[in-house]
Amino acid sequence: MSHPDYRVNLRPLGTPRGVSSLVGPHGVGASPGDKKSKSKTTRGKKKSIFETYMSKEDVSEGLKRGTLIQGVLRINPKKFHEAFIPSPDGDRDIFIDGVVARNRALNGDLVVVKLLPEEQWKVIKPESNDKETEGAYESDLPEELCGSQLPQQSLKGYNDSPDVIIEAQFDDSDSEDGHGNTQNALVDGVKKLSVCVQEKGKEDAGAPVIKDENTFTSQDSRVLPEKSLQRSAKVVYILEKKHSRAATGFLKLLADKNSELFRKYALFSPSDHRVPRIYVPLKDCPQDFVTRPKDYANTLFICRIMDWKEDSNFALGKDCIFTIDPSTARDLDDALSCKSLADGNFEVGVHIADVSYFVPEGSSLDKVAAERATSVYLVQKVVPMLPRLLCEELCSLNPMTDKLTFSVIWTLTPKGKILAEWFGRTIIRSCTKLSYEHAQSMIESPTRRIPERELPAISPEHTCDEVHRAVLNLHGVAKELRRQRFADGALRLDQLKLAFTLDHETGLPQGCHVYEYRDSNKLVEEFMLLANMAVAHKIHRAFPEQALLRRHPPPQTKMLNDLVEFCDQMGLPMDFSSAGALNKSLTEMFGDDKYSLARKEVLTNMCSRPMQMAVYFCSGALRDPAQFRHYALNVPLYTHFTSPIRRFADVLVHRLLASALGYRELPDVEPDSLQKQADHCNDRRMASKRVQELSTGLFFAILVRESGPLESEAMVMGVLNQAFDVLVLRYGVQKRVYCNMLPLRSHHFQKVGKKPELTLVWEPEDLEQEPVQQVITIFNLVEVVLQAEATALKYSAVLKRPGTEGLLDPQDQLGCGNHKEEQD
Repeated sequence: MSHPDYRVNLRPLGTPRGVSSLVGPHGVGASPGDKKSKSKTTRGKKKSIFETYMSKEDVSEGLKRGTLIQGVLRINPKKFHEAFIPSPDGDRDIFIDGVVARNRALNGDLVVVKLLPEEQWKVIKPESNDKETEGAYESDLPEELCGSQLPQQSLKGYNDSPDVIIEAQFDDSDSEDGHGNTQNALVDGVKKLSVCVQEKGKEDAGAPVIKDENTFTSQDSRVLPEKSLQRSAKVVYILEKKHSRAATGFLKLLADKNSELFRKYALFSPSDHRVPRIYVPLKDCPQDFVTRPKDYANTLFICRIMDWKEDSNFALGKDCIFTIDPSTARDLDDALSCKSLADGNFEVGVHIADVSYFVPEGSSLDKVAAERATSVYLVQKVVPMLPRLLCEELCSLNPMTDKLTFSVIWTLTPKGKILAEWFGRTIIRSCTKLSYEHAQSMIESPTRRIPERELPAISPEHTCDEVHRAVLNLHGVAKELRRQRFADGALRLDQLKLAFTLDHETGLPQGCHVYEYRDSNKLVEEFMLLANMAVAHKIHRAFPEQALLRRHPPPQTKMLNDLVEFCDQMGLPMDFSSAGALNKSLTEMFGDDKYSLARKEVLTNMCSRPMQMAVYFCSGALRDPAQFRHYALNVPLYTHFTSPIRRFADVLVHRLLASALGYRELPDVEPDSLQKQADHCNDRRMASKRVQELSTGLFFAILVRESGPLESEAMVMGVLNQAFDVLVLRYGVQKRVYCNMLPLRSHHFQKVGKKPELTLVWEPEDLEQEPVQQVITIFNLVEVVLQAEATALKYSAVLKRPGTEGLLDPQDQLGCGNHKEEQD
């Protein structure tokens, strides 16, 4: 989970253009006539390319004395070697010339600069306008460079020479004696593969840098008296790294197919040309990139600068992305990433399998998937929406293989506040497949180093500690997101859910347990919800009449009023005025003891009955935006984006998002037609849910038949005149207990005040004993026995006679869920 291994797992990024000294075969930083640089290259000794940053103490002192100046760095988007910071006195901006003077700072960073000697200041013609002497502000830039939309391809007219050249690791085998050849420019134990500092767009890679016609050294000023000087400076410290350190762009093959470089590298062209172009090793590109480069012409690749030391031309770029799913899951829809930023914030990514790439609209595959509309999860198997080749291999985000994804990436504060948001197609390589149990162990052991043997395989580029840190960071942010979500009025009604373990040979259930919803589940859910909400807003802004959204109507009035009346009768001060008020009542009314938790389960079950189903709809089919709302989440817009392998609605949403981002043409579908698709998805989803419930009931009945009778505590949910309903707490099932199935002498129903009450009189087991009375009221804890019926695969619940010993003590056996649960 950490940002780019986004394919390209861009390894070392190289030196940007604009270095002040020429670079030739003698090495970086050496002039062509510098013989020392040719003869004095030594191994094991690093030569600084950039100045070491000043200490915090010296910076603080310099700012106080006025010898240093701070400001936000702005890089000219049209002349990439030029950068500026505002002058404190409001005069002309201070000029910073070239990458070396910028000292690894990027656009938007808050930097501290030191003025250069006057003879090194920029000389400007008097007729130069302000735009040539000051950096462009964001408002001056085209929209696609301001973060709202990324261009779909790099600017034309750029040749294949990069501004950054990746270095290869030094290999002693280059020469027999291990010392190498000085012509290879073995500097710092690294072999330079190529050198170049020409202007972008210039064809001659060996040509020297040509200065801007408005720029002269101060020695020129004596012959150009009409010129004026612009103060120039160099960066000596970065106070705050405002730039995300992420570069987005496109890959293409080099033009010269006969060159050695062509066999080793591809060219990475950033969308924002204030970031340098890069040679990327082909081993870090998609496996079929060389043979099918056009397939990736419109695919956006991302990398992040991880480190950039003063003794290296290279910024280092990578991270780690991983999945968290049930241990048995094979269709991995989603992956997460989390990168710690220098300013204390996080860059968090949700990466969803790009199923729409593999399912062309109008194809036979598309028609079958649309008809199925959903995968159906039975206890013993999955009936997939898509062919297994797609859902378990090509689309599934299996670890250590390149996968096509749609990503939503945010810059988030530790408190979960969104500072920035980005959408786009990406290629990722998940570093590992974590189960919920793995992630939970990391959350529960924040300081313990988890042994590798306790975790699944992790790709060599990443470590267990790195994954552990990412999980903990995501957990911290998720807790804040969840806290804020419920503070804003969200509601969650958790229902007990059975999970089974099956015999590998017979397929019959060996045991079951109530699935536990833990912090690892909550972690994943929060970011899936965040992505779904973000995409809902994105597609609705782009297509107000054609967005496929998901709404949750308020509870049914009659049933809700009945529940309000029941709670009043029971003396329960529940607030049903809103989703948030109901959630607060359920959360704050009950304690943590066994009885209180059982009462909460029963009341939660009761509260779910008036709730309506959430449904898909086309935004153009409803005229009242108030009807768009999602009651339980308490948000104005919501959709499903995160599970396209198992839900066709998500595939439709992916296509809309692709159109909104310019990856494909605008959707040619009328609101009525899209609403019909939404209705079909709703029907199939409800049918799937019902079949899943029947499958669970069937397998539990088999378990009772094979392993029963089963005992459990139960809580009374409702009382009738001849029977009563219970929630069986150990297994999460609801059953009705009939009086005529019990050895009773008599039973009597009455209402005490408004509370229903059923009095049972048990037939004594010994004729010498007195009959035992038992009063059944709502919220009573009782003991029940589940037993198989003689015919068919059914089971019934009977009340255990008061005062009798347990018939058996069945051990809880672990089971596992089939697929990822998320709030509907």
